[in-house]
Amino acid sequence: MIAMKKLFAFVGCMLLAGSAFSNDKDVIKSSLNEVTVYSQGAQMKHLASYSVKSGITEVNIEGISANIDVKSLQVKATGNVVIIDTKYTLFYPQPENAVNQGLPAKIVKDMAAIQDSLEILNFDLQELRDEIGIYQAAKNIISMNGAIKGTGKVNDSIQLLKQTVEYYTAKMNEINKKLLTLEKKIKEKSKLQQRLQSRYADLENYQNQNYNPKKYEPIPRVVVTLSANEAATGKINFSYLVATAGWTPLYDIRSDSQTGKISLTYKAQVFQSSGMDWDNVKLNISTNNPFVNKTKPELNAWYIDYYAYKQKNLELNEVAARGARNIPQAAFNQGYFLNDKKLVEDQPALEADQFTTVVHQLIAAEFKIDLPYSIKSNNEKNLVLIKNSELNTTFKYYAVPKVDPGVYLVAQMTKLDELQLVPASANIFFDGSYIGETYIDPTSMDDTLNLSLGKDPNIVVKRTLLKQKSKDKIIQDKRERIFAYQFEIQNNKSTSVQVIVQDQLPMTTNADITIEATEKGNAREIPGNGILEWEYKLKAGENRKWEFGYKVKHPKDQQINL
Repeated sequence: MIAMKKLFAFVGCMLLAGSAFSNDKDVIKSSLNEVTVYSQGAQMKHLASYSVKSGITEVNIEGISANIDVKSLQVKATGNVVIIDTKYTLFYPQPENAVNQGLPAKIVKDMAAIQDSLEILNFDLQELRDEIGIYQAAKNIISMNGAIKGTGKVNDSIQLLKQTVEYYTAKMNEINKKLLTLEKKIKEKSKLQQRLQSRYADLENYQNQNYNPKKYEPIPRVVVTLSANEAATGKINFSYLVATAGWTPLYDIRSDSQTGKISLTYKAQVFQSSGMDWDNVKLNISTNNPFVNKTKPELNAWYIDYYAYKQKNLELNEVAARGARNIPQAAFNQGYFLNDKKLVEDQPALEADQFTTVVHQLIAAEFKIDLPYSIKSNNEKNLVLIKNSELNTTFKYYAVPKVDPGVYLVAQMTKLDELQLVPASANIFFDGSYIGETYIDPTSMDDTLNLSLGKDPNIVVKRTLLKQKSKDKIIQDKRERIFAYQFEIQNNKSTSVQVIVQDQLPMTTNADITIEATEKGNAREIPGNGILEWEYKLKAGENRKWEFGYKVKHPKDQQINL
């Protein structure tokens, strides 16, 4: 009867063990196949294949970033299974139990031999030190002898003195040579002792030298719990956000004054430190930022009253909007080669922007790049070409000689909203030459984007004060000051140009001060700021002059900031 009970207990344990093994965790590797990079952060998309038995199985997926934003985890699966649960976890591998903690026999033998050699060396060194001590004592006895020192009862005969000096010289030379030889031996044996001790320490730490701590670092995992009525296989697609990635825009503006067109190259400087390299992934660039506030601000009732009756502890409601983080910028080129044997050698090479598709979303734009990219997790900038657009442009020259004697070429472009630009710096190339850098801010532009392309030295403008016409006089209680200027512009180019010269009339809100233009010709006045514009079309080599003046009246006893 007792034997039967033991048998049933054994069978029960085996059944429980079988049930435990049926729910055993499966570990599979995932591959990163697509990344969408936002202005801050990135969405990483993975793919993994699974194979499960009937019942409930926890599938552990590795090969993911450790910087995952858990709230953003999304999981989908194919096959005849039901996703019961998904979660992110860290797996801590246990160090392997060493079967033999001892050292290899050869190392033990070498250590014993070194230890024996060290013992012999210690005895040799002690013997040398003792011998040195004897010679040092002999030197002291000879040096302290009264005959040598000339003290006590000394026979002053020449013969005795000569013998004493010869003995002292010979004996001291002999002892010093012996001491020098012994010190050399001690130094050599001490060096050998240090080498043996260092070698012994290396052998003693043999196991520590072969220990790999990376082997036991925590492993990030996505755990997917699947339920299946029967054995099933399929794919698991999952994605998540990481904050340690992003991109910054960069533009190249290449203009051609002959054709009247501007080429705008839209580039992204992509960086990431997600903890894993992006190897040959499909890359998307999005102008969205998933980490900024998406909640519409609300206004509360606003009550006002006399200031004297306000309570000091009155709490005021504030509405604040959190802005996106500015990311420092730098660029590193990353190239790719397209191999197609069917292409003719003389055919123009394809450019990366030809593989970009723009997807317009409700609040952002996404550029899908149909080229594989590899970006290491080192936070370095990698240059990605997004788009190259040709824009019809009108060129005009602007001059403000009151501030700067230079004449600036300005390109005026319209209908740029379709490009989905974001504020960024732009390198400017005019007629094939680099002329500087500008800043594009689409958030502040109207229908027209004005790009300053730099100074043109072939157009010269001057603003000269006409002293004979400029006057300063007192009329009763008023002081009247008249200012007169002459403008002169010279077109030294071989083509005609359209030039706009700007100046301004002073303005005031003081009723005691009056301002009046005395000469402004055909200037166009911009309401509200007193700016005047003269626009001329100058032929090649043409010179034009005109005058501009104004007068200011104010009380004579008052000083004004004119």
